[in-house]
Amino acid sequence: MPRFKLTIEYAGTRYSGWQIQKNARTIQGEIDRAVRTVTGRSDFELYGSGRTDAGVHALAQVAHLDVSTNVPAEQLRRRINDELPADINILAADQVPHRFHARHDAVARRYLYQIARRRTAFAKAFVWWVKEPLALDRMRGGARDLVGMRDFKAFAESARGSREESESSSAAARASGGGAPRASSKVDMETGTIPKSTLVLVERLDVVEDGDLVLVSVEGSHFLWKMVRRIVGALVEVGRGHAMPSDPARFTAPPSGLFLERVFYEGEPRDVPIRAATPLA
Repeated sequence: MPRFKLTIEYAGTRYSGWQIQKNARTIQGEIDRAVRTVTGRSDFELYGSGRTDAGVHALAQVAHLDVSTNVPAEQLRRRINDELPADINILAADQVPHRFHARHDAVARRYLYQIARRRTAFAKAFVWWVKEPLALDRMRGGARDLVGMRDFKAFAESARGSREESESSSAAARASGGGAPRASSKVDMETGTIPKSTLVLVERLDVVEDGDLVLVSVEGSHFLWKMVRRIVGALVEVGRGHAMPSDPARFTAPPSGLFLERVFYEGEPRDVPIRAATPLA
């Protein structure tokens, strides 16, 4: 049975996140349905690099698909896209060795958050409009304090409700050198279980201007539930003139502005420039 690496873009506005759920429309569910229609099979595996929550978007989500078919990868991609709604698109499909795993082989993820500094008629579903002036120098100073190996338990949601930006806790163990795990009540968003650690290696955290947008780019080993949105919420509070909040949970940014931008694998270049997903003129 061949294995295909799928690179997927989607607008998450109409969906209850990536993972298949009962009585809810999801990204994985739509792709699952399309694969069944195209191949006529139900005995296949579709496994994403991580979960995104309701309303969160992706520029390049990665999944692997194991399905028994003789259809070449590019033809399979086109056929699946023909069955998908317009807000989900398979950008690329490549046949890969069975040792490739979309989640376990990922070495880093990069998220993009878009903050609008003006009202927009067209991009509301893809930004968070912050009406107050933002001091970007203060935001950048706050961002510097969050770079490195840190315990982000204050920026993570507890194991209740739905799921959001999500990777495996094994990435934290690798990044920290495989040290002894620490008990935690926070949820690992890829496995849906309590992780061994809330330690996360944030390798880059940039705040840049792009016209009427402020872009927050976060790159790291993995991310806990709501961690990225709470980092953004905390930085916005700093930009409004307040100190870094002691309780980031009070300032969780809405999902509309969040994009899973890239999933990186061994040997792939990491110097990808930061640019807006939906620029404002």
